[in-house]
Amino acid sequence: MLFIDIITLFPVMFQGIKGTSMWARAQDMGAVALNIWNLREFSRSKQYKVDAPVFGHGPGMLYRVEPLFAAVEQLRSDSSWVVNPSPSGKVFTHEDARRLAHKEHLIFLCGHYEGIDQRVIDSLVDEEVSIGDYVLTGGELAVMVIIDALIRFLPNVLGDSQSLEEESFSRGLLEYPQYTRPEIFRCQRVPEILLSGNHSRIDKWREEKAVEKTKIIRPDLLEGKGGM
Repeated sequence: MLFIDIITLFPVMFQGIKGTSMWARAQDMGAVALNIWNLREFSRSKQYKVDAPVFGHGPGMLYRVEPLFAAVEQLRSDSSWVVNPSPSGKVFTHEDARRLAHKEHLIFLCGHYEGIDQRVIDSLVDEEVSIGDYVLTGGELAVMVIIDALIRFLPNVLGDSQSLEEESFSRGLLEYPQYTRPEIFRCQRVPEILLSGNHSRIDKWREEKAVEKTKIIRPDLLEGKGGM
């Protein structure tokens, strides 16, 4: 079982997603245990404050050192891996999701305002990851994205292991186009080859379409493949 602890100022943001879709399935199967912690519970301030102005000049507030240290040190064990979503981190990938799914215990920090004190990052954080080159109001949405991606790699959660291997990025390519009923909708037909029943021809067509789509949308994914 993978144990996941999430430290956030807004636990309510996780209430809906925690009980739906793959998140609920993974918990029901005993593949993952999810715990949401309110950062204010670790504050020693009478007003449960967790933030303060940044030193030096500039706008914004920063998460204080003390409550984050208290939270992580209470939850952390020798098998823990602490992740901080941040625009300053390395870009989160399909392979990162696979790797994190094999950890025993993940602790996620959900930053807000201008982020968190650098001393927390230097002393407690094992990895900083970014889900894209943009800034969010807080780390909660990024944590949801990361967990949603890694949960799919937990044993038996997805159900069909072949789906996991064939989806986008698993082979360094975007996913090929897919179709379902009806065969014709508003004069648009499903490609005849998909109705042929010839699996080898269908596989070849899918591969060609995946490469074609990747060349157009994400040519950078093909750089290490000699342009295919």
